[in-house]
Amino acid sequence: MPESTNPFFAPSTLPYQLPPFAEIRDEHYRPAFTRGFEEHLADVLAVAGTPEAPTFENTIVPLERAGGTLERVANVFFNKSSSDSTDFTNDLEAEIAPLLAAHEDAIRLNADLYERIRTVHESRTDSGLDAEAIYLVERIFTEFTLAGAGLDAAEKEKLRDYNQQLSILTTRFEKNLLADTNDLAVVIDDREELDGLSDGEISAAAEAAKERGLDGKYLLSLVLPTGHPYLAALTNRDVRRRIMEASRSRGSRGGDYDNRDLVLKITRLRAERAALLGFPSHAAYVTADETAKNPEAVAAMLGRLAPAAARNARAEAADLQEQIDAAQDAAGEPRFELASWDWAFYTEKVRMAKYAVDTAAMRPYFEAERVLHDGVFFAATRVYGITFTERPDLVAYHPDARVFEVFDEDGSAVGLYILDLYTRDSKRGGAWMNPLISQNRLLDHPTVVVNNLNVPKPPVGEITLLSYDEVNTLFHEFGHALHGLFAQVTYPKFAGTNVFRDFVEFPSQVNEMWMLWPEVLGNYAVHHKTGERMPTELVDTLQASSAFNEGFSTSEYLAAALLDQAWHRIDTSADVRDVAEFEAAALAEVGLDNPAVPTRYSSTYFAHTFAGGYDAGYYSYIWSEVLDADTVEWFKENGGLTRANGDRFRDRLLGVGGSKDPLEAFRDFRGRDARIEPLLDRRELN
Repeated sequence: MPESTNPFFAPSTLPYQLPPFAEIRDEHYRPAFTRGFEEHLADVLAVAGTPEAPTFENTIVPLERAGGTLERVANVFFNKSSSDSTDFTNDLEAEIAPLLAAHEDAIRLNADLYERIRTVHESRTDSGLDAEAIYLVERIFTEFTLAGAGLDAAEKEKLRDYNQQLSILTTRFEKNLLADTNDLAVVIDDREELDGLSDGEISAAAEAAKERGLDGKYLLSLVLPTGHPYLAALTNRDVRRRIMEASRSRGSRGGDYDNRDLVLKITRLRAERAALLGFPSHAAYVTADETAKNPEAVAAMLGRLAPAAARNARAEAADLQEQIDAAQDAAGEPRFELASWDWAFYTEKVRMAKYAVDTAAMRPYFEAERVLHDGVFFAATRVYGITFTERPDLVAYHPDARVFEVFDEDGSAVGLYILDLYTRDSKRGGAWMNPLISQNRLLDHPTVVVNNLNVPKPPVGEITLLSYDEVNTLFHEFGHALHGLFAQVTYPKFAGTNVFRDFVEFPSQVNEMWMLWPEVLGNYAVHHKTGERMPTELVDTLQASSAFNEGFSTSEYLAAALLDQAWHRIDTSADVRDVAEFEAAALAEVGLDNPAVPTRYSSTYFAHTFAGGYDAGYYSYIWSEVLDADTVEWFKENGGLTRANGDRFRDRLLGVGGSKDPLEAFRDFRGRDARIEPLLDRRELN
C-alpha cells in the first residue's frame, strides 16, 4: 500500500498527533501491523547486532526509539476493538493476538540483545547516567529476565508456544463475553414491569430495544460486574431475578460463547509457563514484578480484611431481612429469604430508614454535562490549575466520543482528553482509560488519552442523568486520565500510567475524593429542572452514611480478588476440571461464599483476569486503596482542595509517570510509607 494512502505509516500532522480518524479505514490496519512488526523487529535486530561494546546510548536508547508504526496502529486498533468493535475488528484481533505475542517473544527472547542489556545493567551506576536512565536500565533488564530471556533454546521454544496459545485464548474469552453479554440482555414487554426506574432510564431502555429491532419493548443491557445499577430501583422482584440470573450465567450456558473450558486452559497454561520460568505459580510470577513482590503478601492483606468484611455483610443481611419481613407483613404477603437480586433494592430502603438517604433522589442533580464541566473539570482546575476547551473540529473514533484540549494555568498545552460516555453493543462492559499518544521527551510526543464509560444513552433531545455510581466512576476514570496527561518523562517506557499494576489504581482512586468534596459537589449537583442546589441535608446524610453497606461492597470485591488469586496460585500438579466447583471451594475457604453476596465477577465473565491484564492482579484495587486512603487523609490534614496540595501531588506523584519506583514516589509525596489504618477506618474493618 502506498505510504501516502495509509495514515499509520507516518506520525499524524493533526494537533497533538491525534490519529486522523476521519481517514482511517478497515483496510489500513492489517498493512500497518505488518509494516509495524517488520520495522520494529528490524530496528531491534540492528541493536542486537551492533559490533560496538554495549552502552546506554547504543543499546537502550535505540530500543526506546523503535516501533513507531506499530505503536500508532496498536493504540488506535485496540482502543477501537474494545470501544467500537465490529466483525472485522473481532476477526483481526483474533489474527493479530498470536502475531503480537510472537513479535514480543522475538524481541524479549533474543539472546544477543539480552546479553547487551545485561552488560549495560552491570555498569549502570558507573556510566554517568541520571536517575531516570538508571531506573530505565533496571526495568528493561528485569522485564527481559522475567520474560524468559535467560532460558535455553528448547525452553524458549516452549515459552513461545505458551504465549501464542494464551494470546489466542484470552482474546477468545473477551469476544465470547461481549457476545454473551449482548445475547443475555433482558427484554421487557410491559412498561409496568420497569416500575421504580426514572422516565429517562425507561426511555433509554426503549431506545436500546428499538436499536435491536424490538420496537415497543424495553432492553436492559448487562454491565460487566455481577450486579446491575437498576437492581436498586426495580420494584418487580421477578425482573430483578431475571437480571441477576442473566448476569451470573454469562459464559457458562454451553454453546459458542461458553468460557468454562477457556478458564481451565488459560489457568493451566499460565501455571505451566510460570514453572518454566522458575516460579511456583502464575501469581508468584506476576507479583515478583509488582510492589507486593509475592502472593504471600497479597494473601496476608486480603486475609486480614476478609473475616471482618464477611462479618459486616452478615450483619447487613440481617438488617435487610428485617426490612423484607416488615414489608411483607404489612402487605399481607408471604415472607421470602433475602436473595442476591434483593440486596441492592432493600439496601436503599434500609439506607432511607437509617439515614434518610435516597440515592435515587440524587439522580436529578447529576446531569451529565454539569457533572463533567462543573464537577470533574472544575475540581481539576481548582486543584491543578488546568482548563478544558472542547474541540468539535477534531474528529474522534466514534460520533459519541468528544475531544477536549487541556491547558495549564499559564496557557501552555497539556494534551487532549477524549470522553466516550455511552454504552453500545459494540463496546465492552466496564469503564477504562486508554492512551492514544503518550508524552515523552525522547520522541517529542505529546499526550492524548481516552476515557470510556457505559452510561445508557437517552433518546435524541433528552438529557443524560447519571446515577451516584456513574458519577463516581467518571471521577475515578478521570483520575487515570490525569495521570496520563500529567506524566512528564524522558523515555517512552515510563510514559503516562506505565507503572506497576498494583499501583496504577492509586491516582484514580484519589480523584474520587473530589466527587463529594463540599466545594465541588455544591458546584455541580444542581437539579436539572429547578436549578436548585442539592439540599444540604441530603449531602450531610450522604456523608454520614458513607460507610453504609461496606460489608457487602468489600466482600464482593474481596471475593473476586481472592478468586483471582486462587486460580493463579495453582501449580502444574493441580487437576481442576469443574470451574463452578473450584470457584465455590475457593470462596468457601475464605468465608466469602454468602449466596446473597455473590463475587463481583464469576470466573466465566471475569474479564479483568482472563482477558484484561489483571491476571493475579485484581488485588491491586484494594492494595492501591491503602495508598489512596492515606493520601485522602493527607489532603484533609493539609487544607484539601488547594493549588499547593495539587501541585505537590502532581509534581511528586502524577508527574513522574513510571520514571521512578512508585513507592519511592509515594514516600516523596507523603513523607513516609503508607499506613493501613485509614483504609480500615474507611471500610469499617477495624
